[in-house]
Amino acid sequence: MNKWFDRKFDFEHNTHGLQELKTRLSAFPLKLEKRVAGLPEAVLVSGKWSVKEHIGHLADLEPLWQGRLDDIINGSTELRATDLQNTKTDLAGHNDRPLEELLANFLGLRQNTIRLLDSLSPDDLLKSALHPRLKTPMRVTDHLLFVAEHDEHHLASIDTLIGSI
Repeated sequence: MNKWFDRKFDFEHNTHGLQELKTRLSAFPLKLEKRVAGLPEAVLVSGKWSVKEHIGHLADLEPLWQGRLDDIINGSTELRATDLQNTKTDLAGHNDRPLEELLANFLGLRQNTIRLLDSLSPDDLLKSALHPRLKTPMRVTDHLLFVAEHDEHHLASIDTLIGSI
C-alpha cells in the first residue's frame, strides 16, 4: 500500500468538474458503509490503524476540508495546514465507538461539505490557494479531487485490513 504522503498530484491537468466531484464525494459515505457493513467487531478493531480508526480519521479530517474550501473562497494565499502526525485520530478512541456512530458522524460532516459546495459561485471556482505540503496551487476542483483521492486511499487501506484478517 502506498503511503498517502508519497502521492504526487498534477492539478494542472485536472479536468474534473464540480458536479462530478460533488457526486463522488456525496456517494462515498454509502460506499464506505456498504464495504464495512456486517463485519465482526474483531475485524473492525484489528490492525495498526483499524477499520474504525480509518473511518474516524475520515470524519476527523472533514472540518479541515471545509476550512480549506473557506480558505480558497476567502482569498487566502495558502491553505491551512494539517497535523501531519494525525494526533486527533490517534487520541480519539474510535475503536471504542459503535460503527454506526462513526459512519453517521462521517456522513453528517460530509453532507455539510456538500452544502458548502452548493453555495459556491462561479467566481469561487476560479480562485486558488497554495497547498502547504505539496507547494502547489489548488482550485476548488483540485481540492475536491484531493479529498476524493484521500477517501479512496483509506478505502483501499480498509480493504487491505479486511482481506488480511
